[in-house]
Amino acid sequence: MSNPEALSVVDELASYMAGARRKALPPAVNEKTKHHILDTIAAMISGQPLLPGKKAIAYARSRGGVAEATVLGTNIVTSIESAALANGMLAHSDETDDSHAPSQTHPGCGIVAAALAMAEARGANGDELIRAVALGYDIGTRFTMCLDALEFREEGHSTHSFGPTFGAAAAAGSLGRLNAAQMHHLLTYAGQQASGVGSWIGDLDHIEKAFDFGGMPARNGVTAASFVLHGFTATNDMFSGPRNFFQAYTHAGRRADPSVLTNGLGTAFEITNTNIKRWSVGSPIQAPLDSLLELVRTHGLTADGVEHVVVRVSHTGATTTDNRAMPDICMQQMCAVMLMDGIVTFDSAHDEARMHDPQTLDVRGRIELLGDDDLQARLPAREGIVVVTLKDGRELRHHTRAVRGTAENPMTRDEVDEKCFHLMSPTLGSRRSRRLCDAIWNLEAVRDIRELRPLFSKATAR
Repeated sequence: MSNPEALSVVDELASYMAGARRKALPPAVNEKTKHHILDTIAAMISGQPLLPGKKAIAYARSRGGVAEATVLGTNIVTSIESAALANGMLAHSDETDDSHAPSQTHPGCGIVAAALAMAEARGANGDELIRAVALGYDIGTRFTMCLDALEFREEGHSTHSFGPTFGAAAAAGSLGRLNAAQMHHLLTYAGQQASGVGSWIGDLDHIEKAFDFGGMPARNGVTAASFVLHGFTATNDMFSGPRNFFQAYTHAGRRADPSVLTNGLGTAFEITNTNIKRWSVGSPIQAPLDSLLELVRTHGLTADGVEHVVVRVSHTGATTTDNRAMPDICMQQMCAVMLMDGIVTFDSAHDEARMHDPQTLDVRGRIELLGDDDLQARLPAREGIVVVTLKDGRELRHHTRAVRGTAENPMTRDEVDEKCFHLMSPTLGSRRSRRLCDAIWNLEAVRDIRELRPLFSKATAR
């Protein structure tokens, strides 16, 4: 079944993608893009000591390859495919990377990883990197939104793998300076690689999930761009001809809307609708932690004075965070830590030994997690309600409607800087972390991204 409407849409899309590298971004969008580049770099570097990060680094080291791009925080300079895969996995080794609720994706881990690899390989400047990343967010998010992202995910597809493949390809293609005809081919190769099944939810080690969310889309994106740069051609009617993309991914109960791919391009920038996590924990846990922090600071709340806590989130959020084995995706563990410490840090969010501490287990036992019909209906907004019953009989309640770091309640540059500096310092040291933060805030002054290699690398690169 042909789709003539999609043909004109994809022509417009490819033309926009080809021209994006030459168009200056609005100042607020340019600034927000730097927030997400730095936030994702910090996620990559802080992901090193975690199991997915270790596996990704070991894999990249074993592959060798032409020296094109850095695996951040290491002395490995390898092919763009291996660097993108490793950095994408590093960025989602933890739960600290960004997220885009309407598209049901974590765009940064795949898109920024692909963009950094291609920027290094091509000797791109800072402006080119910023514009490529912003383009990647625009394209990747629209590809799941045009398929009705929430329904697409409910049917078993992995939106987190699917959309970022197109976003990573767009960013890499922009840095490869592809023209409109080449962007058509790029989209075809991205479409042929776009895949993913939501079974990642059962991954207890987070290794497959890091690959699915970050490593695979980043690798797919730079592979698509590299193919086209090497002269690979492809069909131009993947999205409109017989057996096309939209036919393959829709059915009678859920129709695609190709116009979403171009609606608002150049005026509505999806990076401004992307969330940066305040806490290094799973997304459904963000709102309850915001609520608990407010109660702690307003009422001097401590674990000793708490009789019982009821946490309400969406049914989806409750299912994915209920007494999980990893601390940073376990709702009860993170809420217990907040009550006991008055804050949640990167270290406390990853303290597996504390999961078995008797005092912590006692506090966890007082925390009840419930799925809520109203909060489920408000998805993709991730709200949270916390009701605390004190031992003196008082009841305290807080409803977080806009999590700190979301588009509705964004973090400031200083807040992003503080988060990223503390995430990177254990690996890079305070001095290098400060220099790297400053370099990203002044990315427009960087003439060649390879100038940043001494800051990206743990030691002198081979």
